[in-house]
Order: sequence, then C-alpha cells, then structure tokens
Amino acid sequence: MITSATNSQIKHIIQLNNKSKYRKKTESFICEGIRLFKEIPKELIERLYIKASLYNELKDEVAKFNYEVVEDRLFDNICDTKTPQGIIAIVKKPSYKVEKILRKDNPLYLFLEDIQDPGNLGTIVRTAEGAGVDCIFVSKGTVDFTSPKVIRSTMGSIFRVAIVEVENFNGLKELLKNKNITTYGASLDASRDFYMEDFSKGTCFCIGNEGNGLKEETLSNINNKIIIPMKGQLESLNAAMASGILVYEAMVQRLKAR
Repeated sequence: MITSATNSQIKHIIQLNNKSKYRKKTESFICEGIRLFKEIPKELIERLYIKASLYNELKDEVAKFNYEVVEDRLFDNICDTKTPQGIIAIVKKPSYKVEKILRKDNPLYLFLEDIQDPGNLGTIVRTAEGAGVDCIFVSKGTVDFTSPKVIRSTMGSIFRVAIVEVENFNGLKELLKNKNITTYGASLDASRDFYMEDFSKGTCFCIGNEGNGLKEETLSNINNKIIIPMKGQLESLNAAMASGILVYEAMVQRLKAR
C-alpha cells in the first residue's frame, strides 16, 4: 500500500493532474472514477490506483490490470475531484494518423481554434460523438484536451472521437482542400444562415475562440462563412452550443439524404 506523498508514483499522478507540458511529454493523462474507468479502452490503461477503503468493492474490476492501493487520505489529496470515487487510471494518450482519417468519404469534421474553456471543449467532444463527427482538429492555442476537467466533461467520448492537434488552420486547409472537403466558418459577419447550406458532402465546421471568434486569417481561407440566426439581443452563442447546432444540422441532412 502507498502511504507517502513523496512516493514517485504519487508525484507522477500529481504532475499529470496539474501540468499540461508533463502530460504532453509523457503522452498520458488521468481519468478518475469507476464510470470513466469502464469507458477506457483496456489497451490504453497503464496503471490503476485504488482507494484503500474501497479495494474490496473494486478488486474484481481491477484484477486484470497493474494497480496499487493507496491510503485513503493520500488518495483523496491527489484527486482532482472534490468527491473521489475510489479509482484513478493513468491512460495512454490515443494517437491518430491524419492520412487515415482523411480517407473516409464525405466526412464530418470540426476545427476548433483557441477554445479556452475546458467545459466547452468537453461538451463539444461529447456532442460531436452524438452527431457522428469523424474527427476534431484543435489548434495549438486550444485548451489541452487531456486536462482532467476536459476528460470529465466528455464522459468517455474522448476515447471514441478522434482528436488531432494542428498548428493552426493553415496547417489543415490544404489537406481538406485536396480531399474536396468544404470548410464553413461560424461568423457574426456572415450573410448566409447555416441552414441554407448543404452539409451532406465532406464538411468541416470551424469554430473560434469564445471571446474573439475565428481569426481573420482563418476566415479569409475558409470556403463559406455562415451564421446561426438569433432572436432577442444576443450577440453570439456559446461555442459548444454553436458547434452542437451545426453538427446536428449536418447529421439531419445526411440522414435525409440516405
């Protein structure tokens, strides 16, 4: 049983919880709780840590994995959640090859530019799974998608939706163009409502930063600017809400086109 906060494994967990650079260096991240543990592809699990008082309850669930038992108070202290559920998993970061992702016919993609709120990003990932999005491309300025808050917000979708980091839109636009994928940028300056477009073919929606929207350079390089019409005095929608509206419109159009 691990009882000391100076244990090297405990230090490793703390750094994975707190430091994005460390997660990128080790290519791993933390998942907490039995529900999320059950969503993890087994081949991605590196090691488990079990709260001592819950070991008997969880021992059958973890028997096939490498695991350590951790003293209760220490376990609670290293968790990122306020109400720990008794299990911590160190998970390998899933990897995806862009070339393979781009082979699919009539794909549906998202490009997220500098999204900053972990809850927004997690909700986008979860919604993307529901709408059948094939891949989410994120700019390097976007919040780390392996952060604990993002992982919890996805509720397991992080393991079922491909996420690929790119430098910026310029690093993606030629790849999409070569595959005849039409890019759409959500913009308040757009003159066309989103429902006027055809998303039944290869489509990539571009969603910008919560406060600033898409960069001018990005908007100048996309195929079409679109807007989600709004009543009342709203200036814009939450990034996660806007993403959800667009990807579900694409899903509905594709279902009707069958």
